[in-house]
Amino acid sequence: MSATLKQPELMAPAGGMDSLAAALKAGADSVYFGVGDLNMRSRASANFAVSDIPEVVRKCRTFGAKAYLALNTIIYDSDMDAMRRICDAAKIAGVDAVIASDMAVFSYLNSIGLSAHVSVQTNVANLETARFFAKFADVVVLARELTLPQIKHIVSAIELEKITGLSGELLRVELFIHGALCVSVSGKCQMSLATYNSSGNRGACLQNCRRRYRVVDDETGDELVVDNEFVMSPKDICMIRVMNQLAAAGISIFKLEGRGRSADYVSVVTGVYREALDALTEGAYSSAGFADWEERLAKVFNRGFWHGGYYLGETTEMWSGYSGNRVVEKKTHIGRVTNYFAKIAVAELTLSAGGLKNGDQLVVIGPTTGAAGFAVSGLRLDDEPVDSAEKGDVVSLSVPEKVRRGDKVYLYDLC
Repeated sequence: MSATLKQPELMAPAGGMDSLAAALKAGADSVYFGVGDLNMRSRASANFAVSDIPEVVRKCRTFGAKAYLALNTIIYDSDMDAMRRICDAAKIAGVDAVIASDMAVFSYLNSIGLSAHVSVQTNVANLETARFFAKFADVVVLARELTLPQIKHIVSAIELEKITGLSGELLRVELFIHGALCVSVSGKCQMSLATYNSSGNRGACLQNCRRRYRVVDDETGDELVVDNEFVMSPKDICMIRVMNQLAAAGISIFKLEGRGRSADYVSVVTGVYREALDALTEGAYSSAGFADWEERLAKVFNRGFWHGGYYLGETTEMWSGYSGNRVVEKKTHIGRVTNYFAKIAVAELTLSAGGLKNGDQLVVIGPTTGAAGFAVSGLRLDDEPVDSAEKGDVVSLSVPEKVRRGDKVYLYDLC
C-alpha cells in the first residue's frame, strides 16, 4: 500500500456477546451490532438488549475498537418511541455512531448529537445521493451493486470537492467486502413479506429466495429449462483478492457481513481479513496468500464465493447453484467447559453430547472467550492419559488460551 493511503478500518459483525468477543480478539477495528426489533437482523438470535449497550461499548473500548449500533429498518409511527429510547441509550453509553436508513432516525440522531452512518439499505449509488446524506451523517455505505469505476468516481469527487459529513470531517465511504448477498437491490426485497408477511425490510426475511424453483407455463404445463435451479440465490461476496483495488479507490471502512453467524465464523472471517489488510499495509499483500486465506474462509459458513462481485462486474460467477451452506467442515456440539486451571493451562470438559480424541479439532465458544480453536492434546480421563474419550466422560486437556466455565465445546469434522 502506498504510504499516502490510510489503512481502511475493518468492521466486523456481532450478533451476541460470544461473537463480539470473537470479533475483537480477531482484530476488528470496529464492531456493529443491533438491539431489539429495529435492525436488519431482528428475527435472528443476532441481537442484544438495550441494557447490553454499555457492556458492548465497554468491551470495544478494552480492545481500542469502535462500537456502531445498527438501527436500519424502515420505521413506522408506532416505532418512534422505541427508536428514541434506543438512540438515547446509545448516546449515554458512548456508541460511536448509529447505522440508519430512515430519515426519522437521522433527524433524531442529529438532534441529540450522535453520529450517523448511512446504511446500505438507502442504496447510495451516486455522488448526488452521497452529497445529500452528508448533511445528516459522517459515513455512507455504498450500494453493493456498484462497479469499481463508479466507486472511484464517488470517492474521488468527495475528496476533490472536500465534501464533509455532519461532523465537519471529510465524508467517509464504507463498503461490504465479505458475506451474504441479497438478490434484490441492496436488500430491498418484498418476497418474504409477500409470501409469509415477514418483511425483510424490517429485519425478518425468511430467505425463501434461497430455495429451488421451477418455471412452468400455466396454459400448456410446459416447464422451462433453467440451468440454475437456484435462480435467486447468489454466492457470498469475497473480496480478499481485490482489497488492494478497493483500498486504492479510497474506501475508508471495509465491512464484513454476518450478524446472524456463529462466533467461530466471525473469528475466522475477521482474522483472515485482518491478516490480509495488515499484509496490504506492510507491502506483503500478494496472490501468494490468496489460496490460504480462501481455504480458511471456506471452513466456515458460506454459499460459495463470488470473488469479483458487482465491483468487478463478473456476473457470470454470481449464482451459487444451491441454497445452503458449502462449508468444508461442520461443527458438532459435544459438551461444555466445567473448569479451567490457569497455572497449568488445562481445561476440564464434560462430554455431554459426544466424544473426542487426541488430534481432533475443537472450538470453544463463550461470551468472554469468543471462539478459541485448537487441536486436542494431552487428553486425560480420571487423571490418566488416554487417546480418546466417549460421551458422558469428564476429561481434561491442554488449551492454548484461557477458556471459561460454561463455554460450549464443538468438534470440527470434514463434511
